[in-house]
Amino acid sequence: MEKLDACIRNHDKEIEKMCNFHHQGFVDAITELLKVRTDAEKLKVQVTDTNRRFQDAGKEVIVQTEDIIRCRIQQRNITTVIEKLQLCLPVLEMYSKLKEQMSAKRYYSALKTMEQLENVYFPRVSQYRFCQLMIENLPKLREDIKEISMSDLKDFLESIRKHSDKIGETAMKQAQQQKLFSVILQKQNNVKFGKTIYINDRIPEERNEIVLKPVFEEEDENEEEVLTVQDLVDFSPVYRCLHIYSVLGDEETFENYYRKQRKKQARLVLQPQSNMHETVDGYRRYFTQIVGFFVVEDHILHVTQGLVTRAYTDELWNMALSKIIAVLRAHSSYCTDPDLVLELKNLIVIFADTLQGYGFPVNRLFDLLFEIRDQYNETLLKKWAGVFRDIFEEDNYSPIPIVNEEEYKTVISKFPFQDPDVEKQSFPKKLPMSQSVPHIYIQVKEFIYASLKFSESLHRSSTEVDDMLRKSTNLLLTRTLSSCLLNLIKKPHIGLTELVQIIINTTHLEQACKYLEDFITNITNISQETVHTTRLYGLSTFKDARHAAEGEIYTKLNQKIDEFVQLADYDWTMSEPDGRASGYLMDLINFLRSIFQVFTHLPGKVAQTACMSACQHLSTSLMQMLLDSELKQISMGAVQQFNLDVIQCELFASSEPVPGFQGDTLQLAFIDLRQLLDLFMVWDWSTYLADYGQPASKYLRVNPNTALTLLEKMKDTSKKNNIFAQFRKNDRDKQKLIETVVKQLRSLLNGMSQHT
Repeated sequence: MEKLDACIRNHDKEIEKMCNFHHQGFVDAITELLKVRTDAEKLKVQVTDTNRRFQDAGKEVIVQTEDIIRCRIQQRNITTVIEKLQLCLPVLEMYSKLKEQMSAKRYYSALKTMEQLENVYFPRVSQYRFCQLMIENLPKLREDIKEISMSDLKDFLESIRKHSDKIGETAMKQAQQQKLFSVILQKQNNVKFGKTIYINDRIPEERNEIVLKPVFEEEDENEEEVLTVQDLVDFSPVYRCLHIYSVLGDEETFENYYRKQRKKQARLVLQPQSNMHETVDGYRRYFTQIVGFFVVEDHILHVTQGLVTRAYTDELWNMALSKIIAVLRAHSSYCTDPDLVLELKNLIVIFADTLQGYGFPVNRLFDLLFEIRDQYNETLLKKWAGVFRDIFEEDNYSPIPIVNEEEYKTVISKFPFQDPDVEKQSFPKKLPMSQSVPHIYIQVKEFIYASLKFSESLHRSSTEVDDMLRKSTNLLLTRTLSSCLLNLIKKPHIGLTELVQIIINTTHLEQACKYLEDFITNITNISQETVHTTRLYGLSTFKDARHAAEGEIYTKLNQKIDEFVQLADYDWTMSEPDGRASGYLMDLINFLRSIFQVFTHLPGKVAQTACMSACQHLSTSLMQMLLDSELKQISMGAVQQFNLDVIQCELFASSEPVPGFQGDTLQLAFIDLRQLLDLFMVWDWSTYLADYGQPASKYLRVNPNTALTLLEKMKDTSKKNNIFAQFRKNDRDKQKLIETVVKQLRSLLNGMSQHT
């Protein structure tokens, strides 16, 4: 406390010193303030007076200032209105533009305008009521655009459905023209380098005339203008609709609808007409519609993104291809005209080439063509069967008469006949074959040409074409021609002379087969020495036909012999022979001589076989006549008369009616009859019975049954009309001898039976 008091005292002293130091200044300041007080009052009065005067003077300024403020506010409001209107005007202009685009059907532009309105303009004026009305109206406009664009798409789909055939026809013609130019260019190159596709250029010329002629005509008409799918179809509805749905974000719906509708149209296009197979126009319409459909799809694939995809078109094509193959396989089976089948093949080739040019796989179509090729060959075979039948019907079955050198060259130009002996003969002369031979040879070549027509444009090698030609020609020879020959040979009106000529004809046709092989080789340029080259089976075909004709000759010759034998009218009860051979037998022998004279043109073995067969059949027929069960009685005079006839047969056999027999080979045909008749004529039964069974027996060929049967017919019985009733004593003795021999023969037969 003391220290505190001391500190306080110190401070008080300092304060007192401070106050004392400033006191004079304070007194001076108060004095000055007092002096200023009087001046301040004067100043206050002056300021108050001045303020009064200013207030009075500023009243008019205040009024004018308030007017200025009011004008400035109006000016600011006007500026604000102008700014807002400038902000709204573009919106209204765009909306007006939208209405104009809708009226002009520029829907894609309208959608773009809507996008600008929604993204750019509406946000600026969204607070205004008119903007809300516009915003509410846009969805309705979008729906209207979708409906209108979809309606346009439906009209487009209907339009291309109607114009698919025109589109396809144009595309196929263009593909055909391109292929023609390629063929011409290839020919020019081949000529330039010394090569030829065909030695006989007939087929390509015919093809150019028949198949490609319409193309040239069309090309002349439209030489200046090459139509494309865009020229024939307006695709803008598809583009618009696709763009519209893309803008609307509903592209998937559009794609699904388009694909669904096109699949429906594909099924309609692939459905053929029931009578499509009757004319080529039916097939052409079917192909052009399909080509038109897929050309449109290919165009859509390449000019749009995502509307159709390669996977979609491949799936659609595979479905269509299966249907097309099934339809063609079914309808082509009804085609019986080879020309129609060939035109169908040409259409399929053009159809395949056209779609292949658009990137569609067509290998299955060419596989189908191989099936149709077999059918084409079948129709050709049927057609040529009729041709061959007509040739055979018109043939006179006589050697071809040749009057002069010109006629000879004409025949040689048609048929490769080579015979030095005939060539040396002077005119007039005859060729051994008949008119049917060159005609058949020509028709076989025509068949090869016709078969070759189908092989063109199949994208096959020359080896495969050669193989196809040879196989089809083999079918013609082995089936068609062989069948026609066999049917001809079996016809009743074909006589022995005709059969002889048929054998001669088949011989020459057989020799001509090697020329047919050369002909095919010249067409295909494939050597016959190639390992896999198919050989022609004409040799076996004509051999079979010749064998059939030979067999028919034997049959008809035997039938003719039977006809003569049926004319035999023996008096089996005659007591004495007439002293000469029967008339029917002499007529038969004369007939055989004339026939065998015709047989001189036949191969030696055929004539010899026919002669031997005829003699054997005659011998058998005569033997059966003696042993006929209906013949109950026979006299020795009848046996002697029968012996005279057999002697004439033996004389005929020994006269060598057909050259080439060795010794008495032909006479052996009558050996059975001769030994039997000798046995009865000589009545040498003791020798027969004694030597029976011995290899050196004189009557080795006489069968005991045969001898017994004939003796039974000569035996006298009281139960029958005995042919020996009028005989004298020696005849009755002979009758007893017959009975004795009959008993001995029966004993011999019984012994043989027991031994067996």
